[in-house]
Amino acid sequence: MSHDFDRDYWETHWHEAPDASSRGNAVAANPHIARETNGLTSGTALDAGCGTGAEAVWLAEHGWRVTGVDISTSALARAASRATAAEVREGVTWIEADLTTWEPDAGHDLVTTNYAHPAIPQLEFYQRISAWVAPGGTLLIVGHMRGSNATANGHHPPDEATVTAASISRQLDAGEWRLETADELERPVVGPDGATIHLNDVVVRATRLA
Repeated sequence: MSHDFDRDYWETHWHEAPDASSRGNAVAANPHIARETNGLTSGTALDAGCGTGAEAVWLAEHGWRVTGVDISTSALARAASRATAAEVREGVTWIEADLTTWEPDAGHDLVTTNYAHPAIPQLEFYQRISAWVAPGGTLLIVGHMRGSNATANGHHPPDEATVTAASISRQLDAGEWRLETADELERPVVGPDGATIHLNDVVVRATRLA
């Protein structure tokens, strides 16, 4: 089924979605964020399409000064509550904005997006946010792999919201980027009904050359 992934779609999605605060693995930041930022010096981070804030809060807990941007008021309300509960409220700034038109004031040491689906083509979105990485900084993309059969909420991701590691990597000019990771991985998570779901993830990390 095709979706517009506009403001109305995401506000309805997060307003109607059950609070995941008691759903075990579904609450945690995805494991790629820890692995791929290991060894990076904490600085400024931007989480594009932050949803309810799992990755943004994890980054703040590990010393990053984070800006979490999302189009949904409901998602950001949950994200702010998550940051307060984790005692990192001062480490995260939440911005309600449409990432297809919004621009940050400055480049960031880390720009990440985790399963975000905008109202523009997926690869165009990744190209757009890559411009927000400061020289020497890191771009980290985590998305649904082409052919994925499930998301963490048990739904099937629409084809237009899926990618491959190769399709992302081809956008990163070798004269501007050093590709560090380009993986397609499977991992288990506990779904909303308590059953184990196997997610198929794409993980791409690159360093912007100074």
